[in-house]
Amino acid sequence: MREASRTTRERITDRLRGETLSAGALAREFDIQTAEALDHVQHIARSLSGSDETLLVAPPECADCRFDDFDDLVNRPSRCPECKSENVEEPAFRVE
Repeated sequence: MREASRTTRERITDRLRGETLSAGALAREFDIQTAEALDHVQHIARSLSGSDETLLVAPPECADCRFDDFDDLVNRPSRCPECKSENVEEPAFRVE
């Protein structure tokens, strides 16, 4: 299939089959907003249910204290609830 005829969501899915990427990295690569990249990732997760593939999520993690037990695994929190640092790494996604 020609690259031009494929949807952004199809291209993101293929990209996530090859590498683990954050929503910010996807947004930069596909020239879209981070919120739009997150929407695509959430739709991809729903689309994969019932298939032999799944979306794996590496949760956000505080770069200072390494806390990673956030309530929302998909969105990047503004700060760490443990140490209050704003140095929180984005969650990352992969299709396997």
